[in-house]
Amino acid sequence: MELRTLRYFCTVAEEHAISKAATVLNITQPTLSRQMHDLELELGVELFYRENKGIMLTEEGIFLKNRAEEILSLTNQTQQEFENKKQQALSGHITIGCVEADNSDTLAMILEEMVREHPLITFHIVSGIGSEISERLDNGLLDIAILIEPIAMEKYEQVPLPRPERWGLLVSEDSPFRGQSSMHPGDLKKQNY
Repeated sequence: MELRTLRYFCTVAEEHAISKAATVLNITQPTLSRQMHDLELELGVELFYRENKGIMLTEEGIFLKNRAEEILSLTNQTQQEFENKKQQALSGHITIGCVEADNSDTLAMILEEMVREHPLITFHIVSGIGSEISERLDNGLLDIAILIEPIAMEKYEQVPLPRPERWGLLVSEDSPFRGQSSMHPGDLKKQNY
């Protein structure tokens, strides 16, 4: 069974007529009829039956059409990937782990630029707490992680993000910190909890 024959078969199935399919494929009708007959002999099943509407697929024909479309799609995808390699275009899939943080907008800007420059790369973002993200990175489930210390950072190759993380503090109405626009973490040590 050849890819060309599968392409011919799918075209006949779509056109519901050997003559129309032959025109689309730019081959003669007898050649296409012979190819379909040889395919049926090779598989040992009937792939078509005739109706008033034209040629229809048998159950085996429907099965073959589904498989042929998968095979042809995979073939086209493989050819495209090799074409991309020839053009030295980056392609692939990158899974990024990210803690819920203020730096999420930085990640969005970086990804937007990456997608613009390398449209064949797809990204999958996984969010979670630092220990989960670190564990996924250690287990090879992530390609990249955006983490906030305290994490055992010495075991990773690191690149600092362009701006520091910003934190906020929510307080009750009777808190001594109410109304302050900023504070130092040491201020919290003086409080009774």
